[in-house]
Amino acid sequence: MVAASAWASHILVTSKSEAVQIKDKVEKLKDFQKLARKKSTCPSSQKGGDLGWFSKGQMVREFEQAVWTIPVATVSEPVKTQFGYHLIWVHERDE
Repeated sequence: MVAASAWASHILVTSKSEAVQIKDKVEKLKDFQKLARKKSTCPSSQKGGDLGWFSKGQMVREFEQAVWTIPVATVSEPVKTQFGYHLIWVHERDE
């Protein structure tokens, strides 16, 4: 059996308020990618926040829970992990 996998992008910032402000500006994927390049503190920001495909179990728990519960092609609410606050965009899931 192949492990379930997902393709997601994220924006990582230090505060929940900043995450909320960014989320309010995202209407479509292009907005998300542009804001990721400008605001995200993660090295993935250079790729518009793109994390590529990953299997279940590869990401920290809170991030992973969000990836598997939010609707595809929408931006998540801010998700807190030990790294900061993430806004997550799930492109696709292969369950």
